[in-house]
Amino acid sequence: MRRINGTALIVTALIATLAALAFPIWSYADRSGTGQADLAASSVPTKWGPLSAADRDLLVKVRLAGLWELPAGQQAIERAPSQSVKAAGDHLVVGHTDLDARVRAVAARLGVELPNQPSPEQQGWLRELSAASGTTYERLFANLLRRAHGKVFAVIAQVRHSTRNALVRQLADASNQTVLDHITMLEATGLVDFDAIANEAAGNATAAPTGPPPPVPGVPVPVPPPARPTGTQTFTSLPSAPAVGEIGSPAARP
Repeated sequence: MRRINGTALIVTALIATLAALAFPIWSYADRSGTGQADLAASSVPTKWGPLSAADRDLLVKVRLAGLWELPAGQQAIERAPSQSVKAAGDHLVVGHTDLDARVRAVAARLGVELPNQPSPEQQGWLRELSAASGTTYERLFANLLRRAHGKVFAVIAQVRHSTRNALVRQLADASNQTVLDHITMLEATGLVDFDAIANEAAGNATAAPTGPPPPVPGVPVPVPPPARPTGTQTFTSLPSAPAVGEIGSPAARP
């Protein structure tokens, strides 16, 4: 009887050991499919393609952006001392009026509920702006809006890349162009603190940057050959980017 009990204990211990060894492999394999499982669980079918949670989140973010950036732009037109900040405010008002109409139309067709008030954080930014004046107000305006646009810019790009919904793609295209325009106008004020933006991004980074080593002063680097088409084909399209101007002195667009 004792011999049987001892054998049973040995077998039980071996089974437990094998289970412990197998568990990390099983759990890793299970986690590897979690993203696809979440995508399938959170997506709903529509006539324009599946609508995912990320798609719906973009609609909310576009709506929220307009709810605080439009009044912020209107306030800048009324209160900013300099013309460049007034011009940036004008672009914010016009751009977000257009985007808001687009996102409300898309949300109505897709059955997505949108907020009617800015988030508590966004309301706090509006209070900060209302409490400031003069050059302090202008600097706060430029940097609050520039950081906010930079963050939503990344969200738009990710959704535009991954969405399967045609309406969301159209909205992402319009949002991408509008947000880039606003970023350009805010930077044209000359008040954006790029060091602060870079430090904030570095603080949120989870991986070390990669790329060529930093340049050494006085040591020339080889000039790469231009990338050009070969053969005798003719091309009819034009570059989508505007012509390159003088770097370092962007002109505010009307």
